[in-house]
Amino acid sequence: MSRAFVKEDDHEPDPDYRLPDPDSPYYEEAAAWALIQGADGGDSRGAELATGYRWGDPALVSAITKILARAEEEGEDRVAQLARRFLRTAG
Repeated sequence: MSRAFVKEDDHEPDPDYRLPDPDSPYYEEAAAWALIQGADGGDSRGAELATGYRWGDPALVSAITKILARAEEEGEDRVAQLARRFLRTAG
């Protein structure tokens, strides 16, 4: 393999998505946040694997809508942008 395609300086640890038990009433909210965090960090696939939800999953629309409202209220533009993208994908 060409050395041009080998990432040798990757010393950053994989993101740690801390999630409650899947039976927890807070799991969907935590999963929604994990997907936003993953998208922001360029690790959408890792967040999907950790949560069991895919980006744009309709089951998380309610949680993402709450995240969007809070982000807009608090001026968290990047979080709001990602939440809007999620909701567009959920269609």
